[in-house]
Amino acid sequence: MLRNVTAVVLDGVNPFELGVVCEVFGTDRSDDGLPVYDFAVASGEGPRLTSRAGFALHVEHGLERLETADLIAVPAGSRYESRAFPPELLDALRRGVARGARVLSVCTGVFVLAAAGLLDGRRCAAHWRHADELARAYPRLTVEPDVLYVDADPVITSAGTAAGIDACLHLVRKEQGPEVANKIARRMVVPPHRDGGQAQYIERPLPRSQGDTVAEVLVWMDRHLDREVTVEQLAARAHMSPRTFARRFQQETGTTPYRWLLRQRVLLAQRLLEATDETVDTIADRAGFGTAAALRHQFVRVLGTTPNAYRRTFRCPEIA
Repeated sequence: MLRNVTAVVLDGVNPFELGVVCEVFGTDRSDDGLPVYDFAVASGEGPRLTSRAGFALHVEHGLERLETADLIAVPAGSRYESRAFPPELLDALRRGVARGARVLSVCTGVFVLAAAGLLDGRRCAAHWRHADELARAYPRLTVEPDVLYVDADPVITSAGTAAGIDACLHLVRKEQGPEVANKIARRMVVPPHRDGGQAQYIERPLPRSQGDTVAEVLVWMDRHLDREVTVEQLAARAHMSPRTFARRFQQETGTTPYRWLLRQRVLLAQRLLEATDETVDTIADRAGFGTAAALRHQFVRVLGTTPNAYRRTFRCPEIA
């Protein structure tokens, strides 16, 4: 159960990344019927620290606060990729995982988890600027440089700044369901769910204009997820050759047409499983998979679970 959350900071902590954790877990939203976390910030280097932005922080709690946390969050900081970390902090992180706590890093906070040995043999996310350096420094982990976050329970790692929001909301969604995560996201005015496997960086993240031909095809694809289409058909709709269309599509979305379509179909199936009582066969048809077996195969491949297991976990209370 996610009740007690501690953000642990070091000298040079990044204010925004710390603020991400504070905003998700440290804000009282009980007026919206949302859970209130027992949240605190703890210092790994004494009561007075300096932020990366130059202002000072007085931190009341020390590492003892980590001993009771269900979640220990490690925000990014200045030079985390090249500095040594207090051994007592690394010990506290290891003890936390050993007793069943989760740990979550935002951006370069991943270097702290790696130094503690918590990523050995695990996949992890890292900001694309630091991915190679992390892999060289800690060869026993596997860096996924192109994703927003990786949930290698009990260790969750996220890439750059905004990806920390995604990882935090993912954990809330996982522990307390989509309704809670969606309400928190709405209060924060951020997307309620971005899949961890989404690309960190794409050459042109937003269309240049509403007249952009690939953008128009994306809208059409999203509205017709139940249709079987080929790259040749999509290219013809965009008035391009298949080769040019595939290249432009990759530039604008960071993925291939097939992978984009598959991921959107999985996302639609997730929403239908969460919010409706339709059968898996009906959902498979509406989402473009055709059969329940095909939907089940992709769910296991992409999400590591079956549609029925996903529904049991994330079904909205009002239709349960």
